[in-house]
Amino acid sequence: MKKKTLSDLDFMRERVKQKRQDYIRYDFSPRKNDVLKTFFDLAQEYDEIEDFYLICVAVLEESFHVECRLYLLNQENKRLELVCDSRRGVFEKPKQKPEHIYLSLKPYEIEPSFFSPIIISAPVAEKEIFAKSGPVCIGILEVYPLFKITESDKFFLTKYTNRIGYNLRKKMLARQNVTHLQFIKNLVSDIEHNVIIPNMYFKHLFRQLRKRIADLNELQEMVRKEHGEGGDDQSCRHVSDKISTIRQALDAACTEIDKHHENTSLFLESLFRRDHFEKGRFVLRSKNLNVENEIIGPQLDHYQQRLLARGIAIERSEDLKNENFIIQADFGLLAQVYANFFSNAVKYTNEVIDNNGKPRKAMAYGRKILYNYYGPGKPGVKFNVFTTGHHLPGDEVHHLFDDGFKGSNSSETNSHGHGLAFVKMVIELHGGIVGHELTEQGNNFYFILPIVSVQPNTSA
Repeated sequence: MKKKTLSDLDFMRERVKQKRQDYIRYDFSPRKNDVLKTFFDLAQEYDEIEDFYLICVAVLEESFHVECRLYLLNQENKRLELVCDSRRGVFEKPKQKPEHIYLSLKPYEIEPSFFSPIIISAPVAEKEIFAKSGPVCIGILEVYPLFKITESDKFFLTKYTNRIGYNLRKKMLARQNVTHLQFIKNLVSDIEHNVIIPNMYFKHLFRQLRKRIADLNELQEMVRKEHGEGGDDQSCRHVSDKISTIRQALDAACTEIDKHHENTSLFLESLFRRDHFEKGRFVLRSKNLNVENEIIGPQLDHYQQRLLARGIAIERSEDLKNENFIIQADFGLLAQVYANFFSNAVKYTNEVIDNNGKPRKAMAYGRKILYNYYGPGKPGVKFNVFTTGHHLPGDEVHHLFDDGFKGSNSSETNSHGHGLAFVKMVIELHGGIVGHELTEQGNNFYFILPIVSVQPNTSA
């Protein structure tokens, strides 16, 4: 939330003065002021939107001895419907409006009634609910008979319907939020039942595939024993070689699929945990981790073929070999941080000329211990992922971790600009920071996390 400054306070003081002057100008009678107070008190007392409909008509009926009808725009079919009146209450099924009644941003009269529009000012974020942003007429309050309504009453009714619009917007949003929360609750159960659990069945399928590969191996051995490795039966040797080729290809494919499934399963579990949905935010399941062995290694293994296929050399910092350290982090979420970095390396690494005048196209990764970074005796560790290529434009660097931002070097049509924003969120949840540095031959992305312990170097 944006911090409120003194200028904000001054602005609010001015708004208070303006409102006071407005009410002086309105010059409402004590009875009309009481009507507004009664309306506001009852609107806060009842949560159900149907009760609010009754309040809108009952307050006027009781205070001015007039009849009222409340028409609201159905947000789904965009039709104006009668939802409540002062004689029959709330309709279980809204009624179709008479032909002569229409939506308008200004009040109007058609004998024997006065029609006051219910107007809201919907922000852009609510466009999905209220069809468009800005001033929107979402209903009409009909008050009759007209002969009981003075010019002063008509002005009051326009202010009264403004209050209806304000409260109605809040209640419609609250109902929408409840609907969304219920949807999310059901979605969690659906994900568990229809995605996570069925995903486990792939393990069974992989075991069956491994068994078939073993059967091929057994068949190859049978052929060899039956005819001998040095036999003259050329056709048998050909069959044996063919079996060997097929088995090796299946074995490699099975290993690749198994790794991909393991990675996807990890991401599914860490993103679709029930805790996230119940709390309305990511909930960490932290444990002690050796990042090089448990996070970087498996993720690099997953992206290695894609990097090499694009001619990108993989350079590993020697410092990762020389010192063991433990951090406390969420295994699944931190794995996705590196998945995002390596995925971007595949897409954006380009060739440069190094200091020796030779072409270099590489991704490098490493780390640096930052002693006392989090205070005396509280070290941190800076994890780096560097890629060669052109420097990012200066005006873009400051927005790299903004959600939805896509740089000028992005040609991915299916990119939503969310990856680095996700990285930033995860790292900050762990008490760390993320950043980007321009280096001599490319771009370095990094994050810093606290270290739980540093184990002494036992290498020779």
